[in-house]
Parts: sequence; structure tokens; C-alpha cells
Amino acid sequence: MVKEKKLGALVTLTESAVDLCRRLDDGGADELMLVDVSSDDAGHDKSIGMMKKIIRNADAQVIAGGRVKRVEDVKKYLYAGARMVFLQASEAGNIDMLKEVSDRFGKEKIAVYLDDGNLSRMEEYASLGAGSFILDAGNCPTEGCGFPVILLTEKQNTENLQTLLSIPGVTGVMLAGKAAGDFMEKKHVLKGAGLPMNTFESSVSWKEFKLLNDGLLPVIVQDYRTGEVLMMAYMNEQAFTDTLKTGKMNYYSRSRKSQWLKGETSGHFQYVKSLHLDCDNDTLLAKVAQVGAACHTGSRSCFYQTLAKKEYDETNPLMVFEKVYDVIMDRKLHPKEGSYTNYLFDKGIDKILKKVGEEATEIIIAAKNPDPEEIIYEISDFLYHAMVLMAEKGVSWEDITKELANR
Repeated sequence: MVKEKKLGALVTLTESAVDLCRRLDDGGADELMLVDVSSDDAGHDKSIGMMKKIIRNADAQVIAGGRVKRVEDVKKYLYAGARMVFLQASEAGNIDMLKEVSDRFGKEKIAVYLDDGNLSRMEEYASLGAGSFILDAGNCPTEGCGFPVILLTEKQNTENLQTLLSIPGVTGVMLAGKAAGDFMEKKHVLKGAGLPMNTFESSVSWKEFKLLNDGLLPVIVQDYRTGEVLMMAYMNEQAFTDTLKTGKMNYYSRSRKSQWLKGETSGHFQYVKSLHLDCDNDTLLAKVAQVGAACHTGSRSCFYQTLAKKEYDETNPLMVFEKVYDVIMDRKLHPKEGSYTNYLFDKGIDKILKKVGEEATEIIIAAKNPDPEEIIYEISDFLYHAMVLMAEKGVSWEDITKELANR
């Protein structure tokens, strides 16, 4: 079996890196290489914080490094969610700790970034525990080296990418982030040239779909993170083909009698995460990463008008947490006289932390009681106060659930 090649983006951690990485991920990047260029411990900790945000908000895997002064720095990158950390061969201290970090964290999590003067030492570094190597594209041995290699390169045309990815041992190419362009379209071209790439391919052909009388296929669009239904539209065969090719949702407008790319004028693109066909082969469900609003009115979802409703208790756990969190945030932004939540915010972080600690203790005490109702009550109290703390520190449930999903 031929292993799929990877196209990734090389990104320096700056204030704008979080948004950039999300765009690169949505655009089809398989991996992100994050380089920490901080000069001191304070900057290093700030970079780790940005890295965590990037990993929570992007689905692509992350390779991280740039400022490794001690074993603890490798652990910080891995705990932030990176799948691999790179050490720099030009830094003697990095090579001194290579065996230690490889033994501790596993060689599959450790790469060595080589420069011109270190290419001949790949065997030595591999024996010390390097699981992969990162090279500048111009330094790659054309005959291969017997080790997994990731290349760093500036913007390349498809022919150059094909050549680089065809070199034995090369598992991926990292393009400079801002010049990387549309990864999904590049990957389709490379796949057509015979390179195994991670692209969208439909397991059912268009001719097997049961279409409407006008030859169109209804499409329901859903937010891939929250499950919220965003809109409903139609596709013809060309729109379906272009959706697979670009990784962006394309539709056919019945009123204009023409194909359209969602977000082409508004910038509110829908990046495909998965496509599903119903049991009758006559309706498509698209799970997407939505940029901005899905509805032309500016609403997040087209289904914002409630026609009829029976009162019921919301039982989706995340929806309940988010609803309570939204109320807490509303109290923070629009204080209400007599509100206990505003009392906590007014008293400040020390009071909030004291209450979180008290409620945690109450859970322990309740757990000794055979009646489960008591622990339900105490955990609910704890979660409320934890959400007040989250709101105070600017942490959302999306941040928490993404972190848990990455563990």
C-alpha cells in the first residue's frame, strides 16, 4: 500500500497565526508546521498559548518547534497538542537532549531539522532517536535517504511539487504559509499525476443518485462542529464535481439558472468536512466549516424563523452548557442588579476561584453519600461556577471540547 503524501503549511507564530492556520486548514492543508520564534520565556509561553488556540480551531495535525532549550519545552509543545516536535541540528543543546526526549516521548514524536552542515549525520541522529527529518527543499538527497523526510519550500508550481513529493523518503512538503494558496486544488492535480494524496473522492457516482425532475440533487448543509442546520440548496453534476475538487461547497441556482460558489462574493465560504448520502440516494448532507453567515440575510442559519414550538427541556449536553454559558456572558456584558453572577464578577477572580474550590470540595463530600441526587446537585453547582471562571478568563465550551477531543 502506498502511503499518502502530505501537503502542509509552514507558519511562524504571530498574532495573526490563529486565523491564518484556520484558513489553511479549511483550504485543505494536511499538516501545519508551527515555528516558535520567541526570544524569551514570556514570549515562549505566549507562543504556546497561540499554539493551543490553533490546534483547538484547526483539524490538521501540527508539527511544532523553534525554541527548545530543555526537555520541558518539548513536553509543552506536545501537551499543547502537537503530533511531533522538531529539534534543530544546528543547536548543540538540541542534539544533546535528542535521545532523552525520544526515549521519554517516543521517536515517532521527534523530528530533527537539518541544515547543510548536518545532512551527513542523519544516520547518527536516527540512532539517537530521530523519527523523521525536516530539510530545506534544495538540500534533499535526490536518491532518498531511507528516513521519513518533510521538505520546507517556498511557493512551488505543481510540476516542482510533483518532483519533490516523488523523491523516495519524502512524506510531505511544507509550503510557506501566506503563499500556499489552495491546497485542495493542488492535491487534486498531484493525484491526477499519479501521487497518492488525501482528497475528496465520492464513493457513489453521480449517475447513481436519484435526482429531481430538473436533474438537481437537494443538499442540506450542517455545521460540522455544532450540528446546526445552516441552509438547504441544490446541486447539478458540475457543482458536485467542483465541490469535490475544491473542497468548497458549490451549488446550482434554480432562479438564476447558473452554478455558484458559496461565498464567492460575500467571503462566507463553506469548507467541506464530509459529504453523506441518505438511504434513498436522493438527498445530500454536507457537514461544513462555515465562514461567517450561511444565510443571505446575514443570519448564521437560514432556519431562524420559528413557526410553531412546543416547550421542552433541551437535553443535548453541549447545548445546555452553551445556553447557560451564554446567560453568564450576557450578565458579564450587561450587568443585572441583584444577579448572583454579577456579584461574582464584581468580587473578582479570587472570589470566583474560592467558590470553584468550595464547590469541588462539596462534590467530594456528596460522593460519600449513597444518594446520587446530592452529587448531581453539587456537580451542577460546580459546573456553573466553573463556567463563571471560564467567562472571566475568556474560555469557551468550544475551547474545552476541542481540547478534550485532542486528548
